[in-house]
Amino acid sequence: MSGAWPDELFEVLVRQKVRQVAYVPDAGHSRLIERCTANPDMETTVLTTEEDGVALLAGAWLGGDRGILLMQSSGVGNCVNMLTLIENCRMPFVTLVTMRGEWGEFNPWQGPMGLATPDVLTRMNVQVHRVDAPDQAAATLDAAIAQSYDGLQASAVLLSQRLIGRKDFEAED
Repeated sequence: MSGAWPDELFEVLVRQKVRQVAYVPDAGHSRLIERCTANPDMETTVLTTEEDGVALLAGAWLGGDRGILLMQSSGVGNCVNMLTLIENCRMPFVTLVTMRGEWGEFNPWQGPMGLATPDVLTRMNVQVHRVDAPDQAAATLDAAIAQSYDGLQASAVLLSQRLIGRKDFEAED
């Protein structure tokens, strides 16, 4: 994550009083994770699987905290069963998803879930918001958090691969 927009996303989390940040390590979220981890008012939790983050955030809300799940599009499929908890209990839920399998993707394994992510989330009654340009990121996340916590519903903000940049694992000369 380069540029000012990851820092703007962090400022939205602070302004919206997000206290719990659950994540599976991801290069696309690295700057935001660094900022959240450094903030003494936020509790960050490293996950081994994304669906644990859904449960963690449900518990955080029941305990009076706002939270967000940071994950890659490849992890969305892992959350499907747990998203029924959010739907059936009418709990707020926000996830920030870095997209893979899109623009310039080198890894064919990322394609299927990247393509399916918006539809999977929509079918699980998650409102999907897509960000393709840096100037859209903060306002979109701010609206998604407000929508979720004010309306007791689930929202996902998809950060396009064009926005986060193409991963390149070529060896350096």
